[in-house]
Amino acid sequence: MSDEDLKIPVSALPMGSPSRTTGKSRPHPAFWAVWHVTSALLIASLVLVAYSAVWEYSTRRYLEGFVDAIVPASAMPEGKIEAILQWMAQGPARQRGGPSSNAPDRDPIDTLNYASLLRVCGSATNAFINLADSAGLSARRLLLLDSRGVTTHVVAEVRLGGRWIVVDPSFRVIPRGAAGAFLTRRDLADPAVFSAAVRAIPGYDPAYTYGRTAHVHITRLPVAGNFLRKMLNHVLPGWQDSATLSLVLERQSLATLVLAAAAVFFLCLIRWGLRWYGRARFGIQAPRARARIQQAWAAFFRASRRPEWS
Repeated sequence: MSDEDLKIPVSALPMGSPSRTTGKSRPHPAFWAVWHVTSALLIASLVLVAYSAVWEYSTRRYLEGFVDAIVPASAMPEGKIEAILQWMAQGPARQRGGPSSNAPDRDPIDTLNYASLLRVCGSATNAFINLADSAGLSARRLLLLDSRGVTTHVVAEVRLGGRWIVVDPSFRVIPRGAAGAFLTRRDLADPAVFSAAVRAIPGYDPAYTYGRTAHVHITRLPVAGNFLRKMLNHVLPGWQDSATLSLVLERQSLATLVLAAAAVFFLCLIRWGLRWYGRARFGIQAPRARARIQQAWAAFFRASRRPEWS
């Protein structure tokens, strides 16, 4: 083995080593703790992104196959809504029990396969929105609130003919006006229209009114709810009306993917800030990830070419 093989490139030395600094003060141990924790979290977030991407892909394929089986390919938007509601009411037998009480109710693979979940307004709306999205419809959830701001019922809205019409998946109906026209939440906020529309729905609770509604009940979050709502309304006007946001909230795999991607973004920003601070404060010249990969590949290539000693 030659002397050249024993030399260690400066760029391969760990951050903060004497050969990697420019004579400034040594970093505090807390700096390294934050650096290594951030690096570990970033790696975990990248793994979670890969996992959730595969999960979302498999969920999407499952839903597309489900829709192909229950919705005619040539159906108009109204026909697609009716086909989904008809399946929910009279489709093939589903498991009568329910998933574990600890299981989340935002996974469409569960909500589509348990009869008990399709009888609950929240999970029935979850199933409808996921199927509607896979059928090419733009759908979002709508929360009906009482005077105290407590959710009393959950329905869906579907974009049809330039209007967001109301669909009630748990009762398997599309509320209609006296002339048979589809109704929006603003239409149903009129007590007379509401009374006429729900009169023929068996078992409908008249307390499920449309006088106060929301798409995302963010104000229910403790302490930060009102502040977060005001900030989002200022930065992104109309954010809670987005059908995409409803889909994220109603599909666990997609929500996990979005949160994991956001975590990667913010952790990358933190690492960039730590790198800048370490260079400015301690003179640390940390190699970038690409340089580390190149070094690892070069070391592997040299080792594979080195002859074995007999």
